[in-house]
Amino acid sequence: MRTWTRAVPAALGVVALAVALVGCNDSGSKKGKSDGKKDHAAAPSDAGKKKQTFRLGEPSPAQKSDMKESEGATFTVTPTKVVTGTKAEMDASGLKKDKKDGPQIPVHVWSTLTHKSGKAMELDDMDDDLVLRTNVQNRTRALLVLMGEAKWNNCPEPDSDKKLSAGQSEKICTTFLIPEGQKAAAVELTQGFYNEPLEWPVKG
Repeated sequence: MRTWTRAVPAALGVVALAVALVGCNDSGSKKGKSDGKKDHAAAPSDAGKKKQTFRLGEPSPAQKSDMKESEGATFTVTPTKVVTGTKAEMDASGLKKDKKDGPQIPVHVWSTLTHKSGKAMELDDMDDDLVLRTNVQNRTRALLVLMGEAKWNNCPEPDSDKKLSAGQSEKICTTFLIPEGQKAAAVELTQGFYNEPLEWPVKG
């Protein structure tokens, strides 16, 4: 599943429909991805490292791409800032949610993606393993807008198709939805089904 707030053109009159995969302890899940997409894994040079917890602003170990077009390329993900939005911001976004999901609020996560080596990679393939964990251990992947558009004043949609080459970096903002009343506890980067995710705790 792609991790950015994305809009797919729809016929007039169709309201925005958002989907956010939410589940407890499903950090290895790759639901919604294309068949050719595999889990990102730590690059071989980082395999022996045990560190799992980082400070916001501290980069992840090098991650290795398993995408066909960029297989073997490495990159890092650096969550830098987490800001919880408000109900008013949610209402002003134009986003329509299914009532069964209950009241939700946005959480915006700023990250820096850095291409380290190998073939060029699209931004969309570099942050798709980011997960937001709440204070009650709910985990959610980033918001995916299927129809219509959602606008966030302070979190512009990145150019997901933009490619980075070795040595290049890009700052992006990703939006997650969490139940109203819960708090963001950590940003996580999944490491496949058999490894614990990397995490960046959120203070406050």
